[in-house]
Amino acid sequence: MAFPTTSNANGIWQLNAIRNYLLDNTWPQVLPPTVAVDYLVVAGGGSGGAGYASVGGGGGGGAGGLLTGSQILDLSSNYTVSIGAGGAGPATGNSGSNGSNSTFNNITAVGGGRGGSATSVAKVDGSAGGSGGGGQPTGGGATAVGGAGTSGQGNNGGNGTSASPYGGGGGGGAGAVGANANATKSGNGGAGTSSNLTGTPTNYAGGGGGGGYTYGGSSVTAGTGGTGGGGNGSGSAVAGSDGTANTGGGGGGGCTRDPSGPHQSGGSGGSGIVIVRFPSSNNISIGAGLTYSNSTVGANKVVSFTAGTGNISFS
Repeated sequence: MAFPTTSNANGIWQLNAIRNYLLDNTWPQVLPPTVAVDYLVVAGGGSGGAGYASVGGGGGGGAGGLLTGSQILDLSSNYTVSIGAGGAGPATGNSGSNGSNSTFNNITAVGGGRGGSATSVAKVDGSAGGSGGGGQPTGGGATAVGGAGTSGQGNNGGNGTSASPYGGGGGGGAGAVGANANATKSGNGGAGTSSNLTGTPTNYAGGGGGGGYTYGGSSVTAGTGGTGGGGNGSGSAVAGSDGTANTGGGGGGGCTRDPSGPHQSGGSGGSGIVIVRFPSSNNISIGAGLTYSNSTVGANKVVSFTAGTGNISFS
């Protein structure tokens, strides 16, 4: 007689398991009630770099990391939501900052990388992040490299050009890499990604455009921000544009106007967002500390969290 195997004796193993549960007084097993939740988590975008004397245009800020999917969650358990701020845009001579992470339960989107922003006469590579920031170049032939994006969340930033005129690289977006600068144009920000979670297709997490550069009759046009809230780079006497709030867009790079300036500030990154969608037969409880809005889409409820940190639970 052949011994039972997992392929021909499933019933035997199940009966043995039930017997053990009965002996331990743990039968029948009762699983906790659950709810299916769709989510979108976008981190804050990185700042664009500022223009600086004898250095090229500031790099565009990288978009905040973007994650979307579904989870099965237990009812009545608490889940933490946190919305990441965008990196603050720097004045000339300052380095800028990455965006802050956004979280939902065990899902963490990484803040966007700051664009290159010089504090001395030297090229500055873009910073890594959810998407990477664009590089800020200078003379000497060394390429200002874009920062690396986080796998599954975003893309790399673009390079600043190593030959005059010195344009800044574009920040990476959730849907595409930031463009490299060339002899006539700074890098455009990488495109973001569209989500229909709210019932209206909306783009999120676009990279910031690289800042322009002028010297006498030599100039490059500033890069444009990527779809999904990326800020435009500066090509005149204004700062790089800020990324759009609650999109995670990167800030635009500021322009350099050699030899005498003024050199322009980089734009701030856009803040992130967390959106959850779940069946209308369920309810949500939202703790203090979160700013949010509610809507109904078909047979589902949608809650968009736009600022703060706090706990939520479902019932």
